[in-house]
Parts: sequence; structure tokens; C-alpha cells
Amino acid sequence: MTKYFVIGNPIKHSLSPRLHNYWLKQNNINAVYQKIKLEENEIENFISKIKNQEINGCNVTVPFKKTVIPFLDKLSLEAEQTQSVNTISFHNGNLVGHNTDIGGFQKAINNLNYNIKDKKILILGAGGVVPSIIFALNKMEVSKIIVTNRTYKKAENLKSQFNKINIVNWGEVPDFDMIINATSLGLNNETINLNTSDIGDGKLFYDVIYNPSETNFLKEGKKLGNQTENGKFMFIYQAFEAFKLWHDIEPSVNNEVLNLLDND
Repeated sequence: MTKYFVIGNPIKHSLSPRLHNYWLKQNNINAVYQKIKLEENEIENFISKIKNQEINGCNVTVPFKKTVIPFLDKLSLEAEQTQSVNTISFHNGNLVGHNTDIGGFQKAINNLNYNIKDKKILILGAGGVVPSIIFALNKMEVSKIIVTNRTYKKAENLKSQFNKINIVNWGEVPDFDMIINATSLGLNNETINLNTSDIGDGKLFYDVIYNPSETNFLKEGKKLGNQTENGKFMFIYQAFEAFKLWHDIEPSVNNEVLNLLDND
């Protein structure tokens, strides 16, 4: 039986095993997918097990999407350009880092039938999945990307990768069409202390968090009369791309999959 994992810290909230094990069973693949919480000093040893094929592949979530890179042999173009890896495969004797978050985010936005072209986007957060989101937004031809982060320097560091982004201090809320919560604030029902009461309606509030399905950030957006969307479809589509990489099969994305993630 082959083994796959998702690694992160925290990891308890991850529904990746539920989704991947469903697809494995559906496609009669003799494999198991599990989640494991690691400390940073355990990463190298874990990845060596993929090299030795004791483990067949893994997904990577916060805070390790950059941490894993030095232990890999190759990066896909998207992983190289974003310096962010969320999927590791073993191919022709090499450990390869991939970034399926980009495709996952694009497909999720397309799924909304939301015309993002020429829109102004405000991103909360500067770590984890943010480089992937910026990469995807540029591909989708948005007019402006503004990033704000509790640690200003971390946001500023993104400019070395994406020089056209704008940085504002945490707490500032400039004009935007779509606001994305890419912080972990909300995983434990925290509230993001930003004054969004004057922004009006007609905006899109997007949270990359999918569990819980409605964070306080989304509740606030809805209360103000705005469209809201959680990260469920982004999560499903990044997993879809990872599954395809490992098994060379496109798994089904249907109502059964959606219900699977709704039933906690």
C-alpha cells in the first residue's frame, strides 16, 4: 500500500485526508493519505522518506511551503517563481516541488463567475499561499494588488518577487473591489481587527480558510451586504491538481465531494 501525507503545523483542521481518501477509494487505488503535524527540525528527515519511497508523496501547508525547498531536487516553474511548494512528488529519481495553489485559486475564482479582470485586490497576509495568489491574480490581469500584513517587512519582502504590488500598513483599508484573507486568523474563530465598516457593498470578501466554513471575516463581509466565498473550491482544486500529479488521474469534483467537506 502506498502512503501520502499532508504536513503542517497546525494540521488538525485539514480535511485533505477526507478528500484524497475518497478519491483513492473511488479510483480503486491501493493507498492511504494521512495528516501529520511536524516541527521545522523534522522536515528534512520526513522528506528523505519520500526520496527513499517509504512515503510516495506529500502536500505541504502552513508554515512549511518555503521551508521544504532546500530539501528538494527540482521545482516546477510555478514553484520556482513563487518560492512556494504545496505538493511534492518523486519523479525519475528526483524530489520535485510543485505549486498547485495557483491553479486551485484560478479555478475557484472562475467557478464563481466573478469577472476579476481590471479589479483592485486587497490581500491580508504575506506568507504561505500569498505568492501563489499574487501569481494567479497577475495571470488573471487584475489592475492593482495591495498587500497588508501585521509584520510590514514581511509584506515588503514580497516586492522582490512581485515589484508591481503596493504595500500598506496593517490597519489601513484602501479602496478595493475584492479583499482576500490569506492569514490564519479565523482558523480558531479569531476576529481580524480591521475597520471595514466604511467600504460599502458590492465587494467580494474571499477567505482562503475553508474550515470553519464561515469565518468572522466572512460574517462581517456578509453583514455589510457583500458577496462572500470561502476557500473550499480553492482547496478542492489544488488537491485535484496534486492527485493528478501523483496518480495521473483526474478525480471527480461533484456534489458528493462538496457534501463530504461540509459534514464535519
